[in-house]
Amino acid sequence: MFGPAERLVAFRYLRPRRGEGFVSLVAAFALIGIALGVGTLIVVLAVMNGFRHELLGRVLGFNGHASVVAGPEGLAEFDAIAARLRAVPGVVEATPYVEGQVMATASGVSAGVIVRGVRADELAARAIFAQAVQAGTLAALAGRGRIAVGSRLAQKMGLGLGSKLALISPKGTATPFGTIPRIQSFEVAAIFEVGMWEYDSSFVFVGLEDAQVYFELDGRVSAIEVMVEDPEAIRALRPALLAATGGLGRLVDWQQLNRHFFAALETERNVMFLILTLIILVAAFNIVTGLTMLVRSKGRDIAVLRTVGATRAAIVRIFFLAGASLGVVGTLAGLVLGLAFALNVDTIRQGLEALSGAELWAAEIRFLSQLPARVEVGATARVVAMGLFLSFLATIYPALRAARLDPVEALRYE
Repeated sequence: MFGPAERLVAFRYLRPRRGEGFVSLVAAFALIGIALGVGTLIVVLAVMNGFRHELLGRVLGFNGHASVVAGPEGLAEFDAIAARLRAVPGVVEATPYVEGQVMATASGVSAGVIVRGVRADELAARAIFAQAVQAGTLAALAGRGRIAVGSRLAQKMGLGLGSKLALISPKGTATPFGTIPRIQSFEVAAIFEVGMWEYDSSFVFVGLEDAQVYFELDGRVSAIEVMVEDPEAIRALRPALLAATGGLGRLVDWQQLNRHFFAALETERNVMFLILTLIILVAAFNIVTGLTMLVRSKGRDIAVLRTVGATRAAIVRIFFLAGASLGVVGTLAGLVLGLAFALNVDTIRQGLEALSGAELWAAEIRFLSQLPARVEVGATARVVAMGLFLSFLATIYPALRAARLDPVEALRYE
């Protein structure tokens, strides 16, 4: 497509020469702008994709993909319902549980927590919990009076294995002197950390039988969690899941519970993509400016090339190659820079925090304990393609203007 002579002339025009320093400076700014724009966009998309992926994985791994819930009276015959749910094709597990909100107190520190009662073997079978235990064992919840607490809550209350944690329920026992809160102490048997501040600081787990007694749900549970093979296909499974419940509960899936939250994440991702695209667009305008100035400064050279037989198409190719080279080099540099930053973003964040002494990532505000990044091939390819497209598009006008230059007018006053 490009002849040897055209490549030679194009690359020679890109070299800084005496008297053309400003043109070279504009070209350098265009290259740096494209590199920074592409790199920044790759890093931002990687962080937002990582945030969504980690958040979705932890939320769904912790709470399940769907739940069969009932009113305050709870679900009776829950084991039969769970067995029917497990028989539905595509369902991995159905876990009955009891849940309630109480006050926890230990070492003179109190905090509101959510108590979830489950069978020890079913809790340990969850991958997110099996990998999250920092101390103790979840199997200990099979014994009575045992509890598993999150690492943030344990740190706040100074809890360790064997420590006592008292749970105080506002739904107490009515007496002639008023309602007495229900208080029960549990021994810490396990400490877990799933990586989300909300879960690690406000959830505790006890055995199913302990929870049924504590919340006065004899023979009943609050809900049944359902895990499926493909969370994105939960809508297609709803009719079969509803049929399995036998009308004894209401089915709520993760898309209903978190639809607005994940829709907001997707909207933010798209807006950030559009905003950061402006950086690449500004850099592309710098290519237009630099090439236009180059065409003006090379008017005599263009005229000489035309008089010795160069066609208009050859002139277009020369200046297109000169401008496109800036875009290609800038885009590739941005790709390398963006990938290097995105793959080490949490390490870089920790280094900056150590140097500055400031907290750049507050886990209690941003839900996750670490700054996540997930480089997706498709998103990265779209960024690179957009950078190249804008760069190529920016070279068309200056190249056509160079081809339209009249050799006679260019050489008249030379």
